[in-house]
Amino acid sequence: MSQLNNQSLALLKAVYPANYYQLKKRFFNIKKITNQAQQQAKFTQWLAAVESSILFKQTRAQNLPKIEYPDLPVSDKRDEIVETIRNNQVVIIAGETGSGKTTQLPKMCLEAGCGLNGFIGHTQPRRLAARSVAARIAEELKTEIGQAVGFKVRFSDQTKAESYIKLMTDGILLAEIQQDKFLNQYDTIIIDEAHERSLNIDFIMGYLRQLLQRRPDLKVIITSATIDVEKFSKHFDQAPIIEVSGRSFPVEIRYRPLVDEDREKDDKDIIQAISDAVDELCDAGPGDILIFMNGEREIRDTADALNKLKLKHCEVLPLYARLSASEQNRIFQSHAGRRIVLSTNVAETSLTVPGIRYVIDPGTARISRYSARTKVQRLPIEAISQASANQRAGRCGRVAAGICIRLYAEDDFNNRPEFTDPEILRTNLASVILQMHALGLGDIEAFPFIQAPDSRNIKDGVNLLKEIGALNQHKQEIKLTKVGKQVASLPVDPRLGKMVITAEQLNCLREICIIVSGLSIQDPRERPSDKKQASDEKHKRFEDKESDFFSFIKLWNYIETQQDELSQNQFRKLCKAEFLNYLRIKEWQDIVYQLSESIKDLGWRINTNDAGYQPIHQALISGLLSHLGNKKPDQGYLGARNSQFLVFPGSALAKTKAKWVMAAELVETSRLFARVVAKIEPEWVETYAQHLVNKKYDEAHWEKKRGSVVAFESQVLYGLTIVHKRRVQYSKIDPVVSREIFIREALVNGEINLKEDFIQHNTQLVDDVELLEAKTRRRDILADESDLFDFYASKIPDNICDTASFKHWWKQQKASTPKLLHMTEADLMKHEAEHITKDAFPDVWQQGNLRLPLEYVFEPSQQADGINLIIPLALINQIEDTGFDWGIPGYRHALIVALIKSLPKSLRKNFVPAPNYADACLQNLVNQEGSFVAAVAKQLLRMTGVRVEEDDWDLTQIPSHLRFNFKVVDEKSKVILIGKDLSQLKDKLQGKVAETLTKVADKGIEQQGLTEWPSLKIPEEYSRKQAGYEIKAYPALVDKKNDVAIELFDTQLQANYAMLDGVARLLYLNLPSVRSYLQDKLPNKAKLGLYFNPFGNIKVLIEDCILACIKDYLASLPSLPRSQYEYQQCREYLRGEIADLVLSVAVQVEKLLSLYNAINKKLKGKTSFDLIQAQSDIKQQLENLVFKGFVSSHGVNKLKDVERYLTAIERRLEKLPVDPVRDRLNRDQIEKVIQNAGKLAGLYQKDKSNTAEVSQFRWMVEELRVSFFAQQLGTAFPVSTKRVNQFIEECKKMGVI
Repeated sequence: MSQLNNQSLALLKAVYPANYYQLKKRFFNIKKITNQAQQQAKFTQWLAAVESSILFKQTRAQNLPKIEYPDLPVSDKRDEIVETIRNNQVVIIAGETGSGKTTQLPKMCLEAGCGLNGFIGHTQPRRLAARSVAARIAEELKTEIGQAVGFKVRFSDQTKAESYIKLMTDGILLAEIQQDKFLNQYDTIIIDEAHERSLNIDFIMGYLRQLLQRRPDLKVIITSATIDVEKFSKHFDQAPIIEVSGRSFPVEIRYRPLVDEDREKDDKDIIQAISDAVDELCDAGPGDILIFMNGEREIRDTADALNKLKLKHCEVLPLYARLSASEQNRIFQSHAGRRIVLSTNVAETSLTVPGIRYVIDPGTARISRYSARTKVQRLPIEAISQASANQRAGRCGRVAAGICIRLYAEDDFNNRPEFTDPEILRTNLASVILQMHALGLGDIEAFPFIQAPDSRNIKDGVNLLKEIGALNQHKQEIKLTKVGKQVASLPVDPRLGKMVITAEQLNCLREICIIVSGLSIQDPRERPSDKKQASDEKHKRFEDKESDFFSFIKLWNYIETQQDELSQNQFRKLCKAEFLNYLRIKEWQDIVYQLSESIKDLGWRINTNDAGYQPIHQALISGLLSHLGNKKPDQGYLGARNSQFLVFPGSALAKTKAKWVMAAELVETSRLFARVVAKIEPEWVETYAQHLVNKKYDEAHWEKKRGSVVAFESQVLYGLTIVHKRRVQYSKIDPVVSREIFIREALVNGEINLKEDFIQHNTQLVDDVELLEAKTRRRDILADESDLFDFYASKIPDNICDTASFKHWWKQQKASTPKLLHMTEADLMKHEAEHITKDAFPDVWQQGNLRLPLEYVFEPSQQADGINLIIPLALINQIEDTGFDWGIPGYRHALIVALIKSLPKSLRKNFVPAPNYADACLQNLVNQEGSFVAAVAKQLLRMTGVRVEEDDWDLTQIPSHLRFNFKVVDEKSKVILIGKDLSQLKDKLQGKVAETLTKVADKGIEQQGLTEWPSLKIPEEYSRKQAGYEIKAYPALVDKKNDVAIELFDTQLQANYAMLDGVARLLYLNLPSVRSYLQDKLPNKAKLGLYFNPFGNIKVLIEDCILACIKDYLASLPSLPRSQYEYQQCREYLRGEIADLVLSVAVQVEKLLSLYNAINKKLKGKTSFDLIQAQSDIKQQLENLVFKGFVSSHGVNKLKDVERYLTAIERRLEKLPVDPVRDRLNRDQIEKVIQNAGKLAGLYQKDKSNTAEVSQFRWMVEELRVSFFAQQLGTAFPVSTKRVNQFIEECKKMGVI
């Protein structure tokens, strides 16, 4: 076996090199087989494979195609090139455009002996070029495509093992490197158009430089236009350079700048300049014109402009990558007349357009350039380099002398950079970096690129891969993650690969494969310039108002349905009719198939059920984390890293108001636009951005209900807030701070839902000490919060930071030490407070049978600061405003000191030092009787002989906390009103007690709509127990005009007034009418006077007289009737007497009204200015004497007085014109009295019941008027301004005002 082994290994030297390593590996695997029979069988199979490989190699050498060379410039250097290839591993061929190097070099390699031990690999930058070059070489070698010459582009392989020359895109070669690291299937690699310096080309050349040392048999030919070829030579250790001439005819360069300094007319726009250049070239002679444009839109606009010129025998054709294959092929077809080709820079180097004699070069192009600042691939329009301009000029002059018109100045050309920046210096390097890590090529910064890429771009590429989770960095070492390996195995961009991986987790692989594949190709939806509206209408079917990504799925489903129902030929026609590119659809389907196969290799299953909107877009988000946008208030979106973008106008979401969107790509042209956009929710982002977000936690605080420390979490992704102020458990984030907050808030401040003995004990202890502080108005008794914190912190383990963990620990701990967390007074108090006694600082205030709680508050900035008497609303009417000026014993010393300090200095100096006098006063203030201020004044008089009058005290200087606050609360202890004036509070709450009692009163105590006496006796007082207090109210009959009601009143006085009116009304309603009696008995004069009363209706006046008589009678009784029996007695008496009583009153009223009318007549008409104020005063007095209801309001007994007051007004009017000055002086004295009375005067209501003090004051003023203006009439009692003022002072002392 061993001898046989040696012979076998020797055989491997003769096999086809592409099979060598595979056969060698099989050989060593056979050696490991222990079963001799199996080993022999496998060995026999191996030998057969070796022989087959040797035979294949021999056959390959025998079947070389016959080589012929056309008449091209490169053919002249055939011998030199072939010899150089034979003698060197690397050769640089620099040839001008049109030299024929692309098509002839593969044949020269065959002639040099290449292609026998593997393919001659020939790369092209573009698929179109790969296909067209393969077809041209096959035609020259007289072979079919796919035989001796084949091509391989994305998802289309037209090669076989017997092929010699393999055309492909540089991307295909890169992809093959992943599976064939040593490129064993090739013996020669031709890198065409290397001067373009695409990313793929630079990577391949760097890779080949490393590989050549391991593959000394591998030949590498680099072809380039004559642009900086020395760099290529230097890169490959000074490889030989062969230059090949290109143009056969001279090219004239003409400069026609848009800005002409020698002309005064306006500068031309680019389309006008092109039109002028076309006219100029048409005059130069026949020949096709090639015009370079920036993009499709410019091509369409220019084509429209040229077609409008209606040039004779001219055909205008566009040329750009998105064109369908049939439209592209029109360029190469023969034609008559002149052809004008409008092309992007695809025609600069990749394609040779036949028949071109003239070139128009605007001097600009869209050049893909990555912005390290915005992290966006931009497509700005830039001035092209000199090399590119020369390449463009080189496209004419192949068939005859050519002309190139440059639409810019010669100086501009000379000042331009010599070469275009290689793509590796202006692109994101994520794909390259990922492939390098997948191939194990190490750090990109150490890779032998021709020109090392910008470190910022490398960093951005690495960051993008970190963004999608493909790379992981530990310290300085960057490693490929599991996700990265999976992404690298998928034939799509890294971002798209990440989407596929996430889709597997979310069970939406089918939809994501469709979308990702659609994003990998040019959009299959075509939009011809002459059929924009028709194509838009067809494509509108596939739009989705919330997601452009969904349009791919809708289109895919439609295509599948149509393909199932139609033949292939019918489907092609359908695509053409509906503006769908058939070839791109096939390409799309191929990518989906390839992706599906890759997914199967990973062991995943594609979902059969339709996935929803959310999982699909979540999968997309995972690859587009830096392509999110948040709606700005004005216009557009705020994107990652403070970028701002607009939704592309062609998107279905161009006018969306979605708050958040994501985009498949962000491209900067005139502005930054988002293309292929979808509406998303920020919550979907969080899961996939955890390795990228900056988390911030604010406002960590304790939440009693949750029983834990909570903070507001914000997550910011690339400057966008995707999570805003979300509540999170802070204990998992910062357990140390959480423990501090837990102890301080939950335990120290008692904010914890836990019923434990130590909490209740400690809380009560703290409350007691705080009450001591409030009473003494000090803040230095209770220990600081930090001391309380230290108490708990010293006893609780470090891992306790919420209610749950505390409960668990305490349950075990209290079994052994139940008093561990019980505080003592020593723990809580810094100072002793023995002087704080119950007597000095009572907890309750007693007044009669009422005991009300006292509350002590030490908050100087609050209204409740000081002593608060807590008064339930139900008891407010039972509290008398007496004794409160004495305050509490604990504050009396301070109160006396404050009173002494409030005195004028002339008096204050007699009581110095004030604290000593306060002590002496307190010793003698035994009985708490009368006014506190009067008692203090009495003691000071006794000690010093100095009298202090009541007006000497300045009570406004007394500190607020020394005076009682009255806090009125409802049944739920909620504060209704608080203030220091009890009577004012009572006024504001008038009727509230009765309302409260009404809610709980016995049924029937309050009644409505009564016209007869009720069945019950109406008590003078009604009380009920509520919340531990006895609520009192006072029931009474209430006059409702047409009937009466029983209602409850807060005070006895209010009830008595109402009862008088109510009983009078009830009697009136039940007494017979007296109108006929009055009609008979009243004199005619009296009748006439009553009829012409100022109130119009005599019925109202008679009713008023009857009520006055009834009230007069009731007032004469010892008490008002409260039972049905007492009421009936009154009714029976009045039934017999009421007519005569009313007759007597009516006669008096008639006299009053006669006087009233006479006075009114005198007040009418013009008057002098001196009398106006006096007359105004008289009118006001009249209104208060005679008004609707005045008879019952004043009472029968007061009618004589009212008559006298009216007579006095008459006398005053008589004297007024004679001595208006005296009238004014008398009037001034009356006004001073009224002003002095203040509130007392304002309390009077002419048509309602008034208190005795208010009524007495009101009649004293009337008597005072009589004494001033008609003294001879006499007064009912002695009266003067002094007497009236004395009465006012007495009212003040009684608290009436």
